[in-house]
Amino acid sequence: MIFEKIKPYINKRNAIITLCLIILIGLIFLVPRFLKNNKTTLGIKSLSLASKASKLLPISDDEKKELEVMNTLVQKFTQKDDKERTFMIFLQNNMELRPGGGFLGQYAIIKIKNGEVTSSFFEDANLLDQRIHADVAPPYPFKRMMQIKKWKFRDSNFSPDFPTNVAKAKYFYKLAGKNADNFDGFIAVNAQVFNDVLALTGPVSVPGYSHEFNSTDGALKLEEVVEKQYIMNPELDTQNRKMIMKKMTPIVIENLFSLGNVTKIAELVHNEFKNKNIMVNFTDPELESLADSVYWTGKVAVDWGGDYLMISDANMGSLKTDYYIKREINYEVDFTGEKPVATLNINVKNTATYGDWRTSDYHEYMRVYVPKGSNFLDRKMVGYPNIGEEFKKTYFGVILHSVMKTETDGMIKYELPDNIKAEDYRLLIQKQSGAGDIPVHVTIKTKDGEFTQDQTLKDDLKFEFIKTSNQ
Repeated sequence: MIFEKIKPYINKRNAIITLCLIILIGLIFLVPRFLKNNKTTLGIKSLSLASKASKLLPISDDEKKELEVMNTLVQKFTQKDDKERTFMIFLQNNMELRPGGGFLGQYAIIKIKNGEVTSSFFEDANLLDQRIHADVAPPYPFKRMMQIKKWKFRDSNFSPDFPTNVAKAKYFYKLAGKNADNFDGFIAVNAQVFNDVLALTGPVSVPGYSHEFNSTDGALKLEEVVEKQYIMNPELDTQNRKMIMKKMTPIVIENLFSLGNVTKIAELVHNEFKNKNIMVNFTDPELESLADSVYWTGKVAVDWGGDYLMISDANMGSLKTDYYIKREINYEVDFTGEKPVATLNINVKNTATYGDWRTSDYHEYMRVYVPKGSNFLDRKMVGYPNIGEEFKKTYFGVILHSVMKTETDGMIKYELPDNIKAEDYRLLIQKQSGAGDIPVHVTIKTKDGEFTQDQTLKDDLKFEFIKTSNQ
């Protein structure tokens, strides 16, 4: 059976590493079988609209392309060519959201040869940063909101574009005296993957610990075990604070494999890629191009020709408050005036009821990426924007605060460039890694009427405004 083939490849020295390897091995061995056997639509199903004259429709994904890419990757990493390949894994805690997914607290290095994991290494990002002595000026929000004076590896994922974050991580890795040029690829994994694994296995208990870990708050409780008592008691020895993860690893693995359901495990891995809880970056241009063709590389789309929106949030409070943050997006484009005007309403609800060692009022730096040439008009409940350009986009960078037990309704209004027209309107909304599922309401106002669409931002969403004949 396939489980017997996988088990020998798993290194149980560290829980987080092992869970990453489960995902990686699942990518190599399981997902292709799922895609071959599952003929359901992987894209977003179109919803009926009230008007017979026009429709605002989601554009579905192409599952055949995903299958082709997956098969190519499988062949590449399972071939018996005696070549050892090295990967760096960024372990990101999306309960402290950053533009690249979550706070980069740990990293791992794994080596694979002939389809088997031959070695692994794990280290806290802080230990790597202690070896960096260069004075690198941090981005403005770190200085303004966190009083951070030096930019280092743990804060390297400050871009919504994963390849940009990879380049910055390699830069800091070199500053720490390491060789960053011998990697075959880089993989980002968010803490949400741990909860999603528990959704398959069911709750997990570890002998010697009173907690039960489930899919709702497993990562939160695990963090409590390995962090809280040491923060509250700084004199305690921290060497064994993550022992629970070593004990938990074989339990999670056994529960996962005892399911005996290849399809469910494969579907899990596939969804983690689609939801951007896992992103990949390959040094081989051909492999990178293949992964990019199915949106698994975490790139900001620079060649999209229509309307565009991406909201990139950064938790600047140094705590894990994102576990309690709920977001909703209402995006409206009005074509009835002389120029198209977009109004973006962002509702940020802080559901935390009290502050403690990991929770507080929410303080974030938000960048809203829109079509290049857009002109800022107005704002509410957000700071005055820092306006700039990157990735062939204009962005508005604002500060937003959300007090516990309250919600903040932020609004940004701007003029779209003249090339965005109602007649051939297309919209791409890119999801930020680690942001969770976000309800999205899109409204298009034209002289022919008003057209709406409700979706959930689980992965990137594409819409098009289609004119049809009256019948």
